[in-house]
Amino acid sequence: QVQLVESGGGLVQPGGSLGLSCAASGTIFSIYVMGWYRQAPGKQRELVAKITSGTTNYADSVKGRFTISRDNANVYLQMNSLKPEDTAVYYCNALIKPSGRMITNYWGQGTQVTVSS
Repeated sequence: QVQLVESGGGLVQPGGSLGLSCAASGTIFSIYVMGWYRQAPGKQRELVAKITSGTTNYADSVKGRFTISRDNANVYLQMNSLKPEDTAVYYCNALIKPSGRMITNYWGQGTQVTVSS
């Protein structure tokens, strides 16, 4: 069984920084994509950033402020210059092939990020 476990998040003032971490565990054969999505109240879940084989993609709203990185089965999101509109539940996401099973899209449980003074 593959699991994604997130850590980080919390309350930060506008202009502040916060880091998120996500660790994939289980019987993993290969990880193809890892990324972060977010969902604000009343809005659809949206892509924040993703990383595949060293290539990164960012939502326009976070370019220049957020940085995604990956280390083996871990993915990180460094968030700088945070704005109130960044407030959301952030979800780790990964496209993984477990050993002996088909490629599957996995989600973490979500972690709250609140940007407020």
